[in-house]
Amino acid sequence: MPAMASARLIAEMLLRRGRTVAYGPDPSQCADLNLPAGSGPHPVMVLLHGGSWRSQYGKRVMRGLVGDLLARGWATWNVEYRRVGNGGGWPETFLDVAGAIDHLPQLGATLDLDRVSVLGHSAGGHLALWAASRERLPPGAPGCLDGQPRVRLRAAISQAGVCDLSTSARRVPGGAAATLMGGGPDELPERYAAADPILLLPTGVPVLLVHGTADQTVSVDYSRNYERAARASGGEVELVEIAGPEGQHRRHIDPRGEAWSAVTCWLRAFADA
Repeated sequence: MPAMASARLIAEMLLRRGRTVAYGPDPSQCADLNLPAGSGPHPVMVLLHGGSWRSQYGKRVMRGLVGDLLARGWATWNVEYRRVGNGGGWPETFLDVAGAIDHLPQLGATLDLDRVSVLGHSAGGHLALWAASRERLPPGAPGCLDGQPRVRLRAAISQAGVCDLSTSARRVPGGAAATLMGGGPDELPERYAAADPILLLPTGVPVLLVHGTADQTVSVDYSRNYERAARASGGEVELVEIAGPEGQHRRHIDPRGEAWSAVTCWLRAFADA
């Protein structure tokens, strides 16, 4: 990426914040609300950042995408949540994502709550797919819906996501997925049954997966596994694979990249449909 374009993106990430709203008492239980121009009501995109579910990474990395979505007429709800190292992990991370989405009706903003979608990158891609599957959670599971959902999601997008949590934990024992869950899937099968999006299919909403074929951080195998399982379950899913440097892991959060273009093209087609 040219140095000037990189500098502009960094400036957007640092400066575009919006109105920060708490959805819980912990400092990490907050989200940034940004509204586009116009009177609304506006469709809403819930954004979930990645970073291995660890506390050193935060929601500011999604601000470049926030700016692009605002220009396209979307309101954005850029969510922070408790992560491993600051009170997160199982079950707190999942409770926070559910709580942040369920808080949308309380914002008093000009939001179209019949048009709410969720998008996540990397670890956030896992959480986005999980959030879209909450209606399939077993009773008593963290984030389980008690009755009708406060917010019914319309679509879910995973960018280089950990779509297959169990396989990730088995491939890297003691890695980020196992740390999030407090152990592996063979030790804690009930937790994974309530946390792994590939075990909660079908979502009941359209799903887009975008993944680089040479991603060295999160294997494209996870998205391929999810796509196959989603299709077998009768779910509506599309996988877009990005070859070469444009598919590198962090290129997904650059609004000028090919990976993001795949997302915006899909969103236009989804809106038209």
